[in-house]
Amino acid sequence: MKNKRIFLLNTPVDCLTMDETVERINHAIREGKQVIHTCINAAISVMIAEDEDACTYVTAGDIISADGVPIIWASKILAEPIPERVSAPDLMDKLVKLAHKKGYKIYLFGAEQDIVEKVVKKYSKLYSPELIAGYCNGYYSQSDEEQIAVEINNSGAEMLFVALPSPMKERFNYHFRHKMPDVKLLMGVGGTFDVISGKIKRAPLWMQRYGMEWIHRLIKEPRRLWKRYLFGNSKFIILVLSEYLNKLKPKKTLP
Repeated sequence: MKNKRIFLLNTPVDCLTMDETVERINHAIREGKQVIHTCINAAISVMIAEDEDACTYVTAGDIISADGVPIIWASKILAEPIPERVSAPDLMDKLVKLAHKKGYKIYLFGAEQDIVEKVVKKYSKLYSPELIAGYCNGYYSQSDEEQIAVEINNSGAEMLFVALPSPMKERFNYHFRHKMPDVKLLMGVGGTFDVISGKIKRAPLWMQRYGMEWIHRLIKEPRRLWKRYLFGNSKFIILVLSEYLNKLKPKKTLP
């Protein structure tokens, strides 16, 4: 199954719709192939421009989705238009439904203990307890990572959802994918467990559609997020403008 991959701010991004992304993941599971799914948004674009290791972890994804309307806008300016946003919460929702339909099992790794337990209870009630292969909170020592990966692999899960911040989630999947050969989808979902559990409410759909979800989050958590959005969004705009201006420069020709 082929798809078009573009480069945006020196980062590969797949031009896939939400449904195409789900189908590609389902195809990989059916074929017994492992895929790492990663997401790109404005904050991650800035992070990987400044952190070489983070760049390695994120861009190693077999599927890299545009999780953020600013990335969609940037693609229209700098490359080729990405068809639509593929957000982690929405994609995870569709993949969990797919898992229930196809009889796949999922493993939930990350977030606080009470949060991940609420997600387990919600999915067990909404679908079936049989859906859950296992779960583990995101508070652990780095020396425990390999054992956690082995336990995940032995759980019988086909899908792993990692609710850790970036670049921790990408780093875990990058370094330990070979310890989890039986898990066919490794997906970092960031703060998605907080949304699923009800701890955090997502912005209204109209705000999501117009790239204003960050404003909603800033209103909800101003003390924690104001610096991230003030400096992070400014840096992203600078990166886009810089790349755009570079494209406008006439190309030098050899004598």
